[in-house]
Amino acid sequence: MLAGLKAISSSLSGHYWTLEPFIPAWASFRTRARRVDSSFSSAAPVEAAARPWSGSAEDARFGRVYLSGQLNVPLGATRLLLAVHGLGGNSESQYLKRPVRAAASLGWACLRLNMRGADGSGEDFYHAALTADLHAALASPELSAFNDIYVLGYSLGGHLALRFAAEAHDPRVRSVAAVCSPLDLARSASAIDRPFSLPYRHYVLRRLKQSYAEVAQRRRAPTPLTTVLRVRSIRHWDACTVVPRYGFESTADYYERASAMGRLGALRVPALLVNAEHDPMVPAETVRPALANPPPRLDVRWLKAGGHVGFPLDVDLGERAPRGLERQIMSWLSNATS
Repeated sequence: MLAGLKAISSSLSGHYWTLEPFIPAWASFRTRARRVDSSFSSAAPVEAAARPWSGSAEDARFGRVYLSGQLNVPLGATRLLLAVHGLGGNSESQYLKRPVRAAASLGWACLRLNMRGADGSGEDFYHAALTADLHAALASPELSAFNDIYVLGYSLGGHLALRFAAEAHDPRVRSVAAVCSPLDLARSASAIDRPFSLPYRHYVLRRLKQSYAEVAQRRRAPTPLTTVLRVRSIRHWDACTVVPRYGFESTADYYERASAMGRLGALRVPALLVNAEHDPMVPAETVRPALANPPPRLDVRWLKAGGHVGFPLDVDLGERAPRGLERQIMSWLSNATS
């Protein structure tokens, strides 16, 4: 009985840390204030104001697809952190503001990239292996002055970061990190499509449908909007949108070809994967099978406290840096060697 109570408590903790950014405004403000006060000293570089960034990627179907993001560049910065959001997120997602502060504390620049269409522009929509947007962003003239580049992705953005690290890419890229990221897309889709995950699934699908509606108004969408608006599962979403748009034969074909788990042995740079034991959106049991024999360049860390892309302020990965997930990750990224 005691073991059962502990399991329930741990599960509830995962939900708490996942939902923490959505608590009432006064509590959220207090949490952010504690985060800043506890993580950054007064001697840290001042965070530069964000400015709009734009770029483009060449697409076989639509030609040039425009990309957007938010770029923070402290004076004299020579290092850049590319931060990538998760499924249904964008550059304004709350969790993407944390790496901006962490980068600024080290004098690094940070680009929060919108994957195509995530900004509501109606340009297109992305999928779990569409690393072309990352390649295009780093090739933009505005980022040419940076000598060292690091990639940090959250949730599906971390999956993209790992896929990216297994491809030929910009030689300035030194290392990558993924937080709360799936490795096996089929297992992940099945998990979030369970009845128990309905609130999370509903939230993600609502955001995805909003982006798809913009695409349908601007371009020839692969499936009528009326059909897509009736989608109730991630697997059905992929079947109606990603599969026909990107030429996959089926969802099974998409998951098999796109999943990062089959590419981990080809990592070209050091990679860090940080996942939560009690993540309610990317459960541990959907990730661990892909890590039975992790490759040498992949460093895997499991945290007992935390939820989906949400963690306590005092996270410690063993790095010689101030506590806090992003500060610890930044230390790992800068110290990792091939």
